[in-house]
Amino acid sequence: MGSVDWLTFDCYGTLIDWEGGVADALAPFLGPQAPSPRQSLAARYIDVEAQVEHEAYRPYRDVLAIAGARLMREIGHPLPPGRERALADSLPNWRAFPEVPAALRRLRDAGYRLAILSNVDRDLIAGSVQRLGVTPDLIVTAEDSRSYKPAHGHWTTFQTRTGARPERTIHVAASLYHDIMPASALGYRTIYINRHGAPVVGSAPTRVLGDLTRLPETVEETASAAPPRR
Repeated sequence: MGSVDWLTFDCYGTLIDWEGGVADALAPFLGPQAPSPRQSLAARYIDVEAQVEHEAYRPYRDVLAIAGARLMREIGHPLPPGRERALADSLPNWRAFPEVPAALRRLRDAGYRLAILSNVDRDLIAGSVQRLGVTPDLIVTAEDSRSYKPAHGHWTTFQTRTGARPERTIHVAASLYHDIMPASALGYRTIYINRHGAPVVGSAPTRVLGDLTRLPETVEETASAAPPRR
């Protein structure tokens, strides 16, 4: 373990397949002639969701409902009455990426403590945790911090509850904007999970991986790297 005690994770996009979850929930409302919506629909959705989160703090169920309905109106397929919460209702059924349970078990067996810092409500993430194969030592939600990443509230809450300092923690996430940039600014070493091989722009993660398969080995390498300057 070296100089690192805690590993903090974003959940959706990093551990749970949020693109597939969004597409599976909204695709039935697009009509039979619509092309496969997975990546394009998810990319458009995340922009709309960020706008909604920036407006004011709301419970994440409401964020999902507002952002999902707004997106579907914008692309000309409004959600039918009574189905405005289809996205929120689907979230507990979103699947973990296939390599995630084994990677998390290896990290737990190696002695690391695991935390999830996620932009959701406590009741929503409870269903997702059951799919991970490992119960985290700590979960910090937007409901706990009363803010949404990239605001720093999740990390402040994590530090308050654990006493863990950035130099003893590595943050693992699939979003440069929501996670890697703010975590780096706070002095955390970071591992960016770049599942689509996108250009790494605007941030300098400590390490980059395509998925979590080699995460245990990469954590060991990252633990010996110098924390970023603040």
